[in-house]
Amino acid sequence: MDTLNKKPIVGVVITAGGISSRFGTNKLLENIEVQTTDGLKKTSVICAAVEKFLPYTDEIVIPCHNDIQEHVKNHIMPEFHAKIKFVQFGKTRQQSIFNGLLEFEKSSNTPDIVLIHDGARPFVTPEIITKTIKTLKTKSAVCVGVYSTDTIKITDKEGNILKTIDRNTVFQAQTPQGFNFNTILEAHKKLQDKNFTDDSSMLEFLNIPVFALEGTVTNKKITFKEDLL
Repeated sequence: MDTLNKKPIVGVVITAGGISSRFGTNKLLENIEVQTTDGLKKTSVICAAVEKFLPYTDEIVIPCHNDIQEHVKNHIMPEFHAKIKFVQFGKTRQQSIFNGLLEFEKSSNTPDIVLIHDGARPFVTPEIITKTIKTLKTKSAVCVGVYSTDTIKITDKEGNILKTIDRNTVFQAQTPQGFNFNTILEAHKKLQDKNFTDDSSMLEFLNIPVFALEGTVTNKKITFKEDLL
């Protein structure tokens, strides 16, 4: 594929298989208000995340529980249902994403690039999504995030401060993370017996360059009930 001139086929994996242990209930089903072109809209965390990617992707795969599957089917407009597939979630985030990538591998319309996004990040902006896709024309792997504005300390297990890191080099990873499809699929196949907490770190482990794409602090992950405020 001529990556500079041809419009790529874009796949998205949205993770939705977590148990929300720190939240208390399934946070993906909580209601929030999001800004749309028509004003504020009340929707669920997971539906907000899915809807953000619909205009920019050819297909979305969601590794999830049955309740998430039914909820998305019932609340996403029917005209978009053909774009969305559901697969079995894994015991870990890495396994869930691998299941999603394998679903794309079986497709007759295998994507050129794939974006991987946390279902609990409903505030990602269209600008970040399009910047990620555009950057993948010249990079094989992209990690969206923000540089730290706090001073970062390294401690030992007893809580003693060992050293201070230059915060200008501390990049706090978010999602989406974007990849050449074959690159991330092969990484998952090689490292499927390990347990990485994000996909860009898998490529780092394999010495494959990952580009840091600066995002926004508003692209927050819902972890605690206070985050809904």
